[in-house]
Amino acid sequence: MTDTTTIVFLLFPGITQLDFTAPAQALSRMPGAILSGAAANLDPIATDSGFAILPTHDFASAPQADILCIPGGHGVTDALNDPATIGFIARQAAGAAWVTSICTGAFLLGRAGLLRGKRATTHWGYTHLLPLVGGRHENARVVEDGQVVTSGGVTSGLDFALTLIARIKGDAVAQAIQLAIEYDPAPPFPGGHPDRAPEAVTAGLKARVYDAAAARMEAALTIL
Repeated sequence: MTDTTTIVFLLFPGITQLDFTAPAQALSRMPGAILSGAAANLDPIATDSGFAILPTHDFASAPQADILCIPGGHGVTDALNDPATIGFIARQAAGAAWVTSICTGAFLLGRAGLLRGKRATTHWGYTHLLPLVGGRHENARVVEDGQVVTSGGVTSGLDFALTLIARIKGDAVAQAIQLAIEYDPAPPFPGGHPDRAPEAVTAGLKARVYDAAAARMEAALTIL
């Protein structure tokens, strides 16, 4: 890489904003970083949080990424079968040094053929679907397999970003950025993953949200 690092985030309707904004905040502080948010057009992108994000580029004008970042969100199910979106991912990945995803963005990488035979992770509610796009699930918050780096759900994006910054600029730079954004997790509960959450909490959330959401994702993945 040169002294500058071009980082391109895919933006799409229904994106989980923290999948984008958390790693973007850390990566933007990496020396030489230039961030772009690319979407099908320059219209505001509706997020899952009730506000919109403005893209900096459309697919045609987006710069070639050194780091390609694909966030997740419930909008992934629609994006999976949008040829323009998948084509953009594939073209960008061909010239990128790093191809990455946060949360269910992994399935967009997979749809573009980028997870075949790769170890990968995604949000815990969807990990069983990774084989549908050629991935092999590894139970970790951040999974590196060559140039492909995937991360778990939502807040894992910060861990992913700091991990990647360390790979590119060294541990000291990553540690300084972690300190600057005061990323010193001390959550009020120890249950941020089913491995540690109370079983009743996990079962209730799956029944309310993730059983149906995973079924929608599976249906979208099986459309050819």
